[in-house]
Amino acid sequence: MKQIVRATLGALALTLGAAAQADGTSPLWEIKGKSNTVFLLGSVHVLRESDYPLPAVILDAYREAEALYMEIDLDNLDAGEALQFTLERGSLPPDRSLRDILGVEAFATADMRATAIGLDLGMFARFEPWVAALAVVQAQVASLGLLPEHGIEQYVLNLATKDGKEVLGLETMADQLGVLDSLELDRQGKFLMMSLEEAEGAREQLDGMIAAWRKGDSASLAATLSQEFGEFPDLYAPLIVTRNRNWATQIADLLDDDRDYLVVVGALHLVGNDSVIELLNTRGIRATQR
Repeated sequence: MKQIVRATLGALALTLGAAAQADGTSPLWEIKGKSNTVFLLGSVHVLRESDYPLPAVILDAYREAEALYMEIDLDNLDAGEALQFTLERGSLPPDRSLRDILGVEAFATADMRATAIGLDLGMFARFEPWVAALAVVQAQVASLGLLPEHGIEQYVLNLATKDGKEVLGLETMADQLGVLDSLELDRQGKFLMMSLEEAEGAREQLDGMIAAWRKGDSASLAATLSQEFGEFPDLYAPLIVTRNRNWATQIADLLDDDRDYLVVVGALHLVGNDSVIELLNTRGIRATQR
């Protein structure tokens, strides 16, 4: 379950390889504090094993950092937390089903599309649509060979565990899941349908995003972010804007420390008008892309 959440809340599954610095930039930003340095790394939560090794500039930043922050503290994550949250908050009342929420016709379409990506929608009959949507994204990226165990967070966590570096979290698993659970059921249903529609053309979409990423094209990624959430402004605000604001505050506080930090967050949180980078800039904190 925690892998499904990480795959979805990253907003997009981008592929990062050693060629990421094609135009001299990378998904790494550097901020100089009073007596320390804070690096911000745009993460991709699911990758292929063939996407390694990472660019040297990222590994250099990791080595310089004395402690790490991630969206959630993966080093101290309760494996049952996401499952418990889902059962308690994602279950439907006894008199309602996923078919009831979607409607007979939409459910039939959703079931057909889910089957096409190897997912039995009937398994989620007693759950709210957001639970099924998470599973859809997981099935979609897995079919393309993109796995959380090859994602940036897991890779960096493995290094930190080996080197004995402290790993901290900007938020909790319950915070992340609560964003989706807070949506009205009808909006959750539309979110599920959108996820299934996008699954059909996922490979082509991902190829385009990969190309933009490898060129360091933040403008294209920001446009993708805007397009992805254009139909869901009520999801964009809590999933992107509110979290970015919370993170920017925490990151700004790190600049008063004397330790160097590497902060790893989803790549699309670092692009666009509401990005962590822009929010820090409004505070007079300048981040330089490496």
